[in-house]
Amino acid sequence: MNYRIIGTDGKTYGPISAEKIREWVAQGRVDKRTAVFAEGAADWTFIGLLPEFAADFPGTPPVITPPKFSAPPPAKTNNFATAGLIFGALSWVVCCCGYPFALLGVIFSLVALTQIGSAAAPQEGRWQAIAGLILSLSGLLFELVLGLFRLSMPTHVFTHLNRF
Repeated sequence: MNYRIIGTDGKTYGPISAEKIREWVAQGRVDKRTAVFAEGAADWTFIGLLPEFAADFPGTPPVITPPKFSAPPPAKTNNFATAGLIFGALSWVVCCCGYPFALLGVIFSLVALTQIGSAAAPQEGRWQAIAGLILSLSGLLFELVLGLFRLSMPTHVFTHLNRF
């Protein structure tokens, strides 16, 4: 049987006999990782993997494993985005004292958007942070308009309402 090999210089040599390959192995010109094509074979392989030459090399033949592809880890949701959304919602639910919740919602949402934009690993939660920011800012605006409305009303209206 004849063989073709690819030398360390990148050139293809052959057809050559098994005896010539054994001679080159003894001279150190061929090692077990040298690419070889056996006459009648389907594809190139390493010479150390061929049974007729395995005994010529000390040790075990090289193990060729296909590359392992794994799915990237799922993106983590930014905790500040979740907090911003919660505080933004609370700024609308809690009547008359939504300022603290709205301010916290704005702060947490802005921190989340900054972290998501500059994170090395991908993070989720951008839409949560945006929704929290919108809810918080609209809650602040509503509280401001409500406060201005209260200031524009005469004080006797509130004293009359407080009796009930």
